[in-house]
Amino acid sequence: MSTSTKLTQKSLKQIEKMIGEKITLGRLIWAIRKADGIAQVEFAQMLGISRQHLCNIESDRTSISPERAKMYAEKLKYPEEQFIRLSLQDLVDRQGLNVIVNIKSGKRRKGGRTGELVYV
Repeated sequence: MSTSTKLTQKSLKQIEKMIGEKITLGRLIWAIRKADGIAQVEFAQMLGISRQHLCNIESDRTSISPERAKMYAEKLKYPEEQFIRLSLQDLVDRQGLNVIVNIKSGKRRKGGRTGELVYV
């Protein structure tokens, strides 16, 4: 998987099938790193974090804020929306809420909102 690949819902489902579990932002970051053949130390440097922090992210021991998710997407040249959505979904899942988070990017509207959450 190269960094020019678009992350669609279909590609996320394929990744889930490959790793045998529900995709999280941490598992997605792990899959990107593995697919590109990059060592943890080098990948952590690309993201501007420690190797230990990357290890915690990849194993879902720590969650990632939507702001950090956006930053990581930019650094890795992946769609921000998918990284942010997975970050928000992780936060919702950790709270035990039974909702699916979907977002869509949009132009800044009056009131400052740039996207919306859709609860299914």
